[in-house]
Amino acid sequence: MSMENQFKTGEKKKKASSSKKTKREEEIKKLVEENERLKEELKNSRDKLLRSLADFQNYQKRIQKELQDVEEETKIKYLNEILDLYELLKKAYEDKNPKQALDLIIKNIESLLQNENIRYIDCIGKPFNHNLHHAITTVNMDGYEDNIIIDEIKKGYMIGDKLLRPSQVVVVKKKQE
Repeated sequence: MSMENQFKTGEKKKKASSSKKTKREEEIKKLVEENERLKEELKNSRDKLLRSLADFQNYQKRIQKELQDVEEETKIKYLNEILDLYELLKKAYEDKNPKQALDLIIKNIESLLQNENIRYIDCIGKPFNHNLHHAITTVNMDGYEDNIIIDEIKKGYMIGDKLLRPSQVVVVKKKQE
């Protein structure tokens, strides 16, 4: 091989090698840029996450405070009602004829119950319902169907559609023969 051919071959190898270096350098540069972009994206995502966490913690504190405020307002409302009833009871106790004062107390309590949507569960003569009634005892009586309430020991109440207190009742149970 002549010197000239060797030189041309060497030149080609240098160009190929130089071309490979340039491609690698470009790839490295692109990877470095991609890495920087991803680092920035990660930093932004982390900042957003931390802000969201702080917002959520502030929300929790605000809701907790609001719940405490509502609880306190409710307590104040009912304590005022109890104080009114207490004062009426004291007056009734001191009165020589307490019937009128007691009538006023009963009307105040009935008004409070009505305002709170609390109603009496009518149960005597009706079938026993374990969702509304609590059987204190059972009796075997002629003239009544099985599972009918014949007496009410303690009244039951509903608040809206929910049970506030079950009626305590006496239920007829026929003996099994």
